[in-house]
Amino acid sequence: MDTMDDVVRSFDLVLLPGDGIGPEVLQAAVDVLEAVAEGNNLDIRYTTLLVGGAAIDAYETPLRTQDLERCRKADALLLGAVGGPTWDELSVETRPERALLRLRSELNLGINLRPVTWTAAGGRHAPLTEEVAQGADIAFVRELTGGVYFGQPSYYHRTVGGRHAVDTSTYSEKQVQAVLEFAFELARSRRGKVTSVDKANVMNTSRLWREVATEYGRENPDVELEHALVDSFAMSLIRSPRTYDVVVTENLFGDILTDLAGVIAGSLGVLPSASLRPGGGERRFGLYEPIHGSAPSLRGQDVANPVGSILSLALMLHWSLGRTDLANKVQHAVSQVMAGERLTADLVGKGTTAVGTREFTAAVIEQLKERGGARERRDIRHHVA
Repeated sequence: MDTMDDVVRSFDLVLLPGDGIGPEVLQAAVDVLEAVAEGNNLDIRYTTLLVGGAAIDAYETPLRTQDLERCRKADALLLGAVGGPTWDELSVETRPERALLRLRSELNLGINLRPVTWTAAGGRHAPLTEEVAQGADIAFVRELTGGVYFGQPSYYHRTVGGRHAVDTSTYSEKQVQAVLEFAFELARSRRGKVTSVDKANVMNTSRLWREVATEYGRENPDVELEHALVDSFAMSLIRSPRTYDVVVTENLFGDILTDLAGVIAGSLGVLPSASLRPGGGERRFGLYEPIHGSAPSLRGQDVANPVGSILSLALMLHWSLGRTDLANKVQHAVSQVMAGERLTADLVGKGTTAVGTREFTAAVIEQLKERGGARERRDIRHHVA
């Protein structure tokens, strides 16, 4: 009789390469996925779809409805990056980034997990001293479908008296509760502390946020809960990042703070993210992407750092595919390579050598494969649906 470990599990994965360096870093993640799947009872079916600026150029929309529906049927989504100056003159409603907002909203991806960890390789380039940052390990949990990015009314227009713009921030108790539940669950598997970040001294949405967080913390006393105002937290994050475990916050604050936290890691290129559907137990539907942008000036030069994309793959293996064992293997392989002498240009320093995206990825695969037999490289460009 077959054991659970003997059963080959098949998964339906949608690839969204996007723009700029997106296709290159996504290709790196796919190459690593192919390597780690070999001999580990994991079979992946791929569909590649255009999204962002590439979709605008091909279809005159950043995300077609039929492609959104195809994403809805997948087990997980893996994305490169979207955007670039080519589309800067478009309206907010038609820019490449609108595809991400639509995916998050219509697929109910309300929880965004962004781990930030200090490494020696990144620390060489971080403006923070090793004494301050060494050992920092923070899991940012950002609410992803509420706040000012989705509130209505939202408009920009010109009047006789001049230009006028409005953005509205809105939150429901249910949205706040869902992201708190995830943050507390995550803290229980880490160091047992949650920091809730808001602006409750000024904003009504933050007053709601703090009230719901306080009530939830009272009902779950096994996890330590503290509150922080976003402005003072930003300073404290840079002064003493090691004091934080899980940080939970709203959409706009989370977007800004996680980019700021990039100084801990030394480069945005090494930071992954998972956008998850609330609930789902051990396996959740999610969209996985590095947090860096599309960096169009680096496109096609084989210099992009693929670590954020590869670590996003590790998050996917854990949260959506239920293969924590393989996720750990990928994370360990990346750590081993980053501890060595071959690093991408954004991380290279004294005693190290700059290598390209493909060579760094190959080094990660070398760590994964103690023996030969890696699968043939699957080129995502040749599988656009």
